[in-house]
Amino acid sequence: MSMLQEFKAFAVRGNVVDMAVGIIIGAAFGKVVSSFVNNMIMPPLGLMIGGVDFADLEVVLREAVGELPAVTLGYGLFIQSVVDFLIIALAVFVAVRVMNNLKRKEAVAPSAPPTPGKEEVLLTEIRDLLKQQNS
Repeated sequence: MSMLQEFKAFAVRGNVVDMAVGIIIGAAFGKVVSSFVNNMIMPPLGLMIGGVDFADLEVVLREAVGELPAVTLGYGLFIQSVVDFLIIALAVFVAVRVMNNLKRKEAVAPSAPPTPGKEEVLLTEIRDLLKQQNS
């Protein structure tokens, strides 16, 4: 099998396509969560703690000198990233928990035993008759 044929077989396999769809949806979900945190959560939170914009929170390690920019640690942006992560982690946790509950319900639901076919019923009757004759 040539390398191109192997790649084609790999690329069209169901798991790879599902994974690609999951990655694309995950990236879009990350953007939505980032926008939600930056535009909906952080402004009221900053207002509650005294009108602080988290994007502006930083520690200056070295002031700007001439054309050299200042060296800063932007801990406000880090706090926003942590909130993004916590929301995404919570959403993934809830999704996995729901999926696990659905799998458990499927596993617990017992299926009815299959009804025996005509041949099995006939063979069972023959077996029972032979047992009666030998007893």
